[in-house]
Amino acid sequence: MRTNSPHRRPGWRRVGTAGLATAALALAGLGTAVHADATTSSKVTWTATPCATPKKAGELACDSLRVTGGTTAFQKAQQARGVTPKATTPTGYGPSDLRSAYGLTAAAASGGTGATVAIVDAYNDPNAESDLATYRSYYGLPACTTANGCFKKVSQTGSTTSLPSSDAGWSEEISLDLDMVSAIAPNAHILLVEATSPTMANLGKSVNEAVALGAKFVSNSYGGSESSSDTSYDSSYFNHPGVAITVSAGDSGYGAEYPAASKYVTSVGGTALSTASNARGWTESVWKTSSTEGTGSGCSAYDAKPSWQTDTGCTKRMISDVSAVADPATGVSVYDSYGITADWYTFGGTSAAAPIIASVYALAGTPGSSDYPAQYPYKHTSALNDVTSGNNGTCTTSYFCTARSGYDGPTGWGTPEGVSAFTS
Repeated sequence: MRTNSPHRRPGWRRVGTAGLATAALALAGLGTAVHADATTSSKVTWTATPCATPKKAGELACDSLRVTGGTTAFQKAQQARGVTPKATTPTGYGPSDLRSAYGLTAAAASGGTGATVAIVDAYNDPNAESDLATYRSYYGLPACTTANGCFKKVSQTGSTTSLPSSDAGWSEEISLDLDMVSAIAPNAHILLVEATSPTMANLGKSVNEAVALGAKFVSNSYGGSESSSDTSYDSSYFNHPGVAITVSAGDSGYGAEYPAASKYVTSVGGTALSTASNARGWTESVWKTSSTEGTGSGCSAYDAKPSWQTDTGCTKRMISDVSAVADPATGVSVYDSYGITADWYTFGGTSAAAPIIASVYALAGTPGSSDYPAQYPYKHTSALNDVTSGNNGTCTTSYFCTARSGYDGPTGWGTPEGVSAFTS
């Protein structure tokens, strides 16, 4: 049984009338909360992307946040080096920053070739390929297009011509996901699978389609409250031996989300990432903004504990397994143009962390055909950056919410330090 009861953010899966009213306001650009990072001299403000609020009952939410103002950690680092950023240039971390932070510079240069990383999201982004081209061109990454066979966009049935309706909010999420794969694994192919709508059934079918099309690495940046149906979803959509499936842990602090709670996936928490004068050159802590916003973690009410997960405070599946940058104040650079002013934006949320980790798996190599890659980091815990400071709330069982040496809920075993923790 769980020893802590999670709080819930309104407007997730199974929203009611009030949640739909909130969604309508968000879609109209009204009533959207803007948050500030009080630790900065020029406060970073951000807002949840529209897909973070479901439009209909039964839908899941994306886990992304878009910066709207202030001085980000990337800009501060530039200023410290005497660089004056231009108004039209990115304000978030780019590929070289992320690879440096996670010890991936050499692996990104030589790894990922021949691998396919799949991104599963809802609805269609009609500008996905062109926005991806802008991101990759700016950062000097090799072209990834339909024409050269690197990029492919399909519906949940595998069609390249009959795609879902377009949606501006989910297009922001798609741009974030595609850019993070590009940043970490620039030599990998990218498969974008677009679900008809953000229900578990349609997103789950998209996961199955991604695997059927040959992807060995599948990233999912969405979630919702748990239900008694989750164990059936496990067997229907996520039980794919030999495939590394990553899922964002959520952006609302403590409280188990699904499908991050699936025993077949790698659940990915979030950190705040900043440069530092230490041997690594970087430092991380648990991402938390307020009592209702920060990386997810949780003790599942329904999913059984995998044999490889050995923490003793939660008798069922514990979230998270590993983590990566998610704090919007220390966020990542993204280019997006659909339904929004075409420009560079900075994004955060565990939606950024999930494709980063999926791409690290891709750099590490193809998983064993009968393996569940979620267990790999548990075999190589010394090959991760242990995050030992910060919390995403207050829990009776401390490590559910608070970072410590070794395993904890918000950051799992830590963040990548190279690829060794993501191999068999």
